[in-house]
Formats: sequence, structure tokens, C-alpha cells
Amino acid sequence: MNVQVPPRRVEQNVRQAGSPLRRYGIGGLALLAVLGGYYYYNHMSAGPTGPRRVQAAPVKVARAQQRDMPVIERTIGTVVANSSVSVTARVQGQLTKAFFKEGQMVKQGDLLFQVDPSPYQAAYDAASATLASAKTNADRSAALLKQNAIAPQINDNNQALYLQAKANTEAARLNLQFTQIRSPINGKTGPILLQPGNLVSVNGLTAPLVNITEIQPIKVSFVLPQSDLPRIQARQHQPQGLLAQVKLHDAGGEADLSAPVNFISNAVVATSGTIELRASFPNTDASLVPGQLVDVVVELAKLSNAIVVPREAINNGPDGTYVYVVTAENISEVRPVKVTFDDGVNAAITGNVHGGDRVIVDGQLRALPGGKVVVQGARRPGAGGAGAGAATGGQRRGPGGAGRRAPGGGANQAGAPQNAG
Repeated sequence: MNVQVPPRRVEQNVRQAGSPLRRYGIGGLALLAVLGGYYYYNHMSAGPTGPRRVQAAPVKVARAQQRDMPVIERTIGTVVANSSVSVTARVQGQLTKAFFKEGQMVKQGDLLFQVDPSPYQAAYDAASATLASAKTNADRSAALLKQNAIAPQINDNNQALYLQAKANTEAARLNLQFTQIRSPINGKTGPILLQPGNLVSVNGLTAPLVNITEIQPIKVSFVLPQSDLPRIQARQHQPQGLLAQVKLHDAGGEADLSAPVNFISNAVVATSGTIELRASFPNTDASLVPGQLVDVVVELAKLSNAIVVPREAINNGPDGTYVYVVTAENISEVRPVKVTFDDGVNAAITGNVHGGDRVIVDGQLRALPGGKVVVQGARRPGAGGAGAGAATGGQRRGPGGAGRRAPGGGANQAGAPQNAG
């Protein structure tokens, strides 16, 4: 029997039989192309001396300086009034008049309020009349006693009545005087808490009439960690003493203020490990206000001929701190160093770094030990200064005496030298 197969079915069978061979051929060509590209990248593109060189890392540098560096502490201080008084009435009565304006500067003895003196004036007049009568009787009895005309007991009674009348008159005079309420200190008045027309009492139920705060002079209170105690005590024994500088430029003041520290607390606060210090300022322009928070800078000592670098150059590694030094051939070298002091802007270091050396302050993550670098821009030597920027990192904050940031804690901090880049 002859069976005829349709031409379309024969053509489909031939195409299915050739599909695997076609796929294998295309895959082989792709593999050859990949291998050829890899060979060209690693051999044909290499220079005559070997594989292609690594590109130099772009960095920014600053010059290390050898100079004296002050050991300073930055902290937050609180302005404290030299004294504060709540003025109250000492006699009861109607408050008739106030003799000052709210917020006015007053001196000790200035008249502030007047309490109605009428009842106290009457009491004083009555006591004065009784005193006059008692004095007359006492004088008469004393004369009669000398003549033995009266018994000594009668004279003693008259003398006692005279002394009692004299005491009552003095009490009445004081009550009359207390109707004029005067300022007990020099200072600035607050708002009037009880307006004229109200009745004042002396039983403790009436609020104070006004609060007066002494602001000239004024104190600034701040705390330092107990680890600074040896330096504080050593500086206090020096002729210049310990100075506290209040930064007012950043707060809108006309000029920074400086005054000697005249109080060191007699105990360390156990909960925070800090000790309180205070400095008094004349405050002639009234720029300091009680309760105000200010930036305080205290110079505790001075490091002579120290090697000073920007704190951005300090890096932390598993073996300690280090810096990258750029040689004259623009090769980066890792130099282990020890930070002796960090003021938040610059750091004093010891190690194999000398004045004039170029240290990397930006780009440490791209630099390799012994690798080439390209210096894109050099910071001005000593930019920032040891005393600049009261709000810079490295400050101590708040009364709790928060610690200073660890050296090299900036955003450009690199890892270990072997892992750099």
C-alpha cells in the first residue's frame, strides 16, 4: 500500500529536527564572544608593562601645624541672678499707690508701694501720748523717791509703765514706717503682682507684690567633668587664674564677655560626675538675663609646640587612631597617631607627623595606603582655629556634662588602613 504524506507535514518535521542544532550553534557563538571580550579587556588593553594602573584618588588636604594649643572646654552655662527677692507687705491695709513702672531698675531704699497709713498714724499718736504721760509719772516718782516721800515699789511700777509705753510707741512707729514698702536690693523689677486698690494681709495668703532680681552683677553657672579637676585646680593657683568666656556674638550680643571664675563647688555631683563653677560678670549693658542659656568657653591649660591638625583628619582603626599623610610624590601613607586633645575643631596629636606635613581631611575612603592621590584643594593651614565655633562638635552639653565626641567621629571617618578605600 502506498501512503502519501502531505508536503506541509514533511517540512514541519525537518524544521523540528534542525532546531537543537541551531540553538547549540547560537549559544556557542555567544560564548566565544564573551571569552573574546574578556581576553581583550585583560590582555589587549594592558600597557606594555602589565595590567592597567589604578586611577589616583581625589582628596583634599590641610597642613599640620606646630604651635601652642589651648586646652579648652566648651559647655552650656545658665545665667543666675546674684540675688532675687519677693517683696511682700509687713503690715495689713489697703494698697494705695505704686511708685515704679514694671521692669524698671530700682536701687536699695527706693519707695515701691504705699499702704494706707491712716490707722497706723493714729496708733502712733496714741502711743506717743501714753508715752508722754508715763514719762511724766516716772520722772515725778523718781524725784519723790529721792525725798523718801513714796515707797520704792511705786517708783518701780511707774518706771516699768514708762518703759512699756516707750516700747509700744516704737512698735507703732515701725508699723507706720512699714506702710511705705521700699526696695531691699538693687535690681530690676518684674510685673506688679498685686495692683493698688487691693487689700494686703500679713497672714501669708496674699501673693508677693513684686519680684526684684539683681542683675548687675550677674553670675553664669556651668559644670565641667570631674576629670578636669586637676587642671582646674592647677590653673586656679596660677596668677591669671581660671577665666570663663561667654560667647554672645552668636546670640546677637555686642561682644563676648570674659570674667574670672570665683566659685568652685565643694563637692562633685555623684549622679553626673560633674562639678559646678561660677563666674560673675558686671553686666553693665544688661545683656545677660537670669535663666538664659549661653555658650561658655574655659581655657584650662596650654599645650606648647603641639602638632595640630584639623579633627577631620583623624581616623579610627582597629589598632587606634591614624592619619593619612600625602608625601611630596602624592603618595598616601598611614601614620598612627595619638590624640592628646580635641577642641571640636582641631586636634593636638603625637606620632610620626611633623609641622608642614599634608594630611588628608576629605577623601580618606578613596585613598589606599601607598596609593597615588590627586590633591584637589588644600584647606588654609589652621582653618577654623582652636577657639572657633562654639557650636561645633566636640562641645559639652547641658548640666549633665555630656562627653566630648570621640576624635575622628566625623562623616569622613575611614575604617582600618587595610580596609580603606
